[in-house]
Amino acid sequence: MKIGYGYDVHRLQAGRRLVLGGVEIAHDRGLLGHSDADVLIHAIIDALLGAVAAGDIGTLFPDTDETFRDIDSRTLLIHAGKIVHDNGYEVGNLDCTICAQEPKLQPYIYEMRKALAIDLNTDIDSISVKATTEEGLGVSGADGISATAVVLLRPM
Repeated sequence: MKIGYGYDVHRLQAGRRLVLGGVEIAHDRGLLGHSDADVLIHAIIDALLGAVAAGDIGTLFPDTDETFRDIDSRTLLIHAGKIVHDNGYEVGNLDCTICAQEPKLQPYIYEMRKALAIDLNTDIDSISVKATTEEGLGVSGADGISATAVVLLRPM
């Protein structure tokens, strides 16, 4: 078995759409980034790549490459999942936490889990997504959203 950990954070900005876990969320601001800035998927990608010692999201999908401008992070996640598979592993369990003061994310959690399970070719029961507000403290106050992910990979 292999374990990987990932973290990401992005600033909120008006005029951007908010995408978390591959799901568009109704909000007055979205996350600023080179891609769609989906912090949850970015944290998951880093966890997957870290578990198989294959670098990180910035190495594979650099923000200096215009190919990745505004790309759907689900496309990047599928590629990272293929790297895991090519290394002889599959997702055993994925546990994630999104830190966001707003908006409320509970109505979107199941759809996120479903999208992630599809993209990682695993069962939805192997995917956990949680959300917390940090009580207005920390990075994910009014200015940004962060996410962490821990993945357990098992040999195929």
